[in-house]
Amino acid sequence: MRRVFIPLQASEPSAPAAQAQSLTLTGASMGTSWHVQLLADGKHEGAILEAGIQQVLDQVVLQMSTWDPASDLCVYNRASAGSWQQLPDEFFKVVDYSLYLSQQTAGAFDITAGKLVDLWGFGPAGKRASVPEAQQIQAAMQAGNWKALELDHIKRRLLQPGGIALDLSSIAKGFAVDQVAGFLESLSINSYLVELGGELRGLGMKADWSPWWVAIESPTAMPASGQKKEYLVALHELSVATSGDYHQFFEQDGRRYAHTLDPRTGYPVNNELASVTVLHTQCMVADALATALTVLGGEDGLAYANQHHIAALFLQRNGPHLEETMSAALTAMLD
Repeated sequence: MRRVFIPLQASEPSAPAAQAQSLTLTGASMGTSWHVQLLADGKHEGAILEAGIQQVLDQVVLQMSTWDPASDLCVYNRASAGSWQQLPDEFFKVVDYSLYLSQQTAGAFDITAGKLVDLWGFGPAGKRASVPEAQQIQAAMQAGNWKALELDHIKRRLLQPGGIALDLSSIAKGFAVDQVAGFLESLSINSYLVELGGELRGLGMKADWSPWWVAIESPTAMPASGQKKEYLVALHELSVATSGDYHQFFEQDGRRYAHTLDPRTGYPVNNELASVTVLHTQCMVADALATALTVLGGEDGLAYANQHHIAALFLQRNGPHLEETMSAALTAMLD
């Protein structure tokens, strides 16, 4: 069975120019690979575009990486208690939206969970194969508190209350995709598909006038009907991001501990959600929302998505099968 989703409020895509050249560019960033397909006129050389895209991504890493000790994020994490840290504009934008989403979700989304992420083996401290001690989890939770962050919008700086370790892994990739899209549009490229580690954003159409069709990522499983489902989205003025429990995890005593942590409990989410996919104009927002809805769970996540008109697909495990639930905004996009 195939589900096809079409953006409802997008403008009509520009027709490809007759002389437009199809280019495929690739590289590596943020511990994964990136791919960009686009249509360009003769003014843009592939090698120059590829280098420009890599430079954009390198800038995001330089600001927001938890793995590079020289990044602005790591400098903030090491800063002394009570100090104000100046943030680059891009870093500021990501923190600003993150704090908004933390407030909206009552802490289900929380970028101050850096020490918790490390403790569970999903950060730069290295992997682990066993559950941490309860006292360790409690200590890591006490070190993170989004309510303690103060963002100065006038001077564009962030207070380090003391011991806070930011982790932007649930939003930085999506933001990076948006940055690449902005770079391409600044060069008047109006037909592209950007992908970074499974997060995507598209604009326009391909040379044959067909949409940028992408398949929504999902775990390998069969729905209760016994018929495999395929989800396709036409990405024009639209982004897609997926949070799943099947990428990074470890197992102990027959239980899976996935990389998406619930900062309210200190433990990995345990709500049988296999994946949550969000469609939004901004990939940064889609990326963060996919994580937030996963933490909220199937019932509360769906209620939040419907309340805020978010296009979201929930795939929940039921034994060996997957059960599908769509928000009202996503259902309205069904073709």
